[in-house]
Amino acid sequence: MLRYLLDTNIIIGMYEHNQSVFELFKNRRVALDECAYSSITRMELLGYTGISDHEASVISSLLDRMKHIPIDQFIEDKSIILKQQNKMKLPDTIILATALVNKLELLTLDKKLANKFISEKG
Repeated sequence: MLRYLLDTNIIIGMYEHNQSVFELFKNRRVALDECAYSSITRMELLGYTGISDHEASVISSLLDRMKHIPIDQFIEDKSIILKQQNKMKLPDTIILATALVNKLELLTLDKKLANKFISEKG
């Protein structure tokens, strides 16, 4: 069962062996098969300028262990509302909308985005 949507910075943290990410996973007892990621996250990770073939392969393998949630009409509509109501970057808006529409807890290292998730989930 899916429980979490991972923000791009969480997956980067996993790739870079960031201790904060591993502590978050341990404290919440997060398993990768409970995690999903947005199309935006995939584009941000693999579209990085100068990414090597090896890095792309490792990231793709990591993503393969999670569920991909494509952007659909519901996510687009929620993103539009969030963008109208908040001063947010479009990628963050789409990631937030993806979590809200799919009723998943958003895991992020971005404090502003985490707070916005809490207030929108309300």
